Amino acid sequence: MVEVQNLHIRYKEQKDFALHDINLNVEEGELFGMIGPDGAGKTSFFRILATLLLPTSGRASVMGLEVVKDIYAIRRKLGYMPGRFSLYQDLSVEENLNFFATLFETTVEENYDLVKDIYIQLEPFKKRKAGQLSGGMKQKLALCCALIHKPELLLLDEPTTGVDTVSRKEFWDMLGKLKKTGLTILVSTPYMDEASRCDRVALIQNGKILSVDTPKGIIDSFPYPLFQIKSKEMAKLHKDMIESKLLHSAHIFGEWNHLVFNDGNTMEQLIDYLSLKGHTNIVWKEIAAGIEDCFIERMGELKN
Repeated sequence: MVEVQNLHIRYKEQKDFALHDINLNVEEGELFGMIGPDGAGKTSFFRILATLLLPTSGRASVMGLEVVKDIYAIRRKLGYMPGRFSLYQDLSVEENLNFFATLFETTVEENYDLVKDIYIQLEPFKKRKAGQLSGGMKQKLALCCALIHKPELLLLDEPTTGVDTVSRKEFWDMLGKLKKTGLTILVSTPYMDEASRCDRVALIQNGKILSVDTPKGIIDSFPYPLFQIKSKEMAKLHKDMIESKLLHSAHIFGEWNHLVFNDGNTMEQLIDYLSLKGHTNIVWKEIAAGIEDCFIERMGELKN
């Protein structure tokens, strides 16, 4: 459904590439996630696929069509939900949906089965202006408008950014149902925990792909034993651990520090060192890596 080869983009005002040598394939029927922080290049990538932005070099095709040559053919087959809410704020819920159906020469009635499960939640507010909806409801309306013309590929650029935890879960549940219909979905997100809901993910940072694999494959590829540790003075603990020279890496995760040792060093050595530094009530255990641990490790490899 998506084939990308040696894709680059550089904006005129920037020295560095916003996207650098991107190579990626998305298979038909996949729920594919692009995971990375703000500024990683996710939106630039999605805009190229949506034919809104021309690449500086390289090739990208969507549903077998070239993004540079086949702009209008792609747009007829594509559903696109940009990161910023882009529907008409002064139109009501039903007016927005009818408008987008008309743009694609169809009707809400003709394709209602595609959006029924989502639109049922919006129906009590169908006369309300889109600008007056909550964040979660705006998100559902935008998804309905992206689906109403029965696209073959759905592009969702950070659809859950800025909404509450419950709305995020509901949205991913909806994507799971859409995937079962055979729809191919490409979604970007800065939330590492959402990676587990995808068939495959690409980790992206500074415009470069760090890894492409299943969520389990990425986690299983973490190359080191991983530990978490905490004490009463977390900031001092982190500083002292870094200064110990015993560690390959140490990163703060909420109330814990996640750490990896340099070869030959042990937790016993670290505890002895931290005790000499005055730390008490030290709690630690070995843990399994998560997607975020893998992402941080790949970022370190990229810098080296």
